[in-house]
Amino acid sequence: MKKFISRTKRSSRRRKKTPIKPGENIDYKNVGLLRKFISEQGKILSKRITRLTSKQQRAMTRAIKSARILALLPFINNEN
Repeated sequence: MKKFISRTKRSSRRRKKTPIKPGENIDYKNVGLLRKFISEQGKILSKRITRLTSKQQRAMTRAIKSARILALLPFINNEN
């Protein structure tokens, strides 16, 4: 038999808010914001880790790729 989870336990599991507000513009020129979503190796972090929505993740990926092409961000991190 399945054990049922009471409603109080289910409601206590809250999703964390996204680090970017839904109406906020993600721009390739905002390098400080883009660096928060890149790993130490220079990889773009996944949506699951950053808690972005799908729409925000697509915009973030486009912005990071544009910033890399314009040499605002490195493609890889060679600081080791």
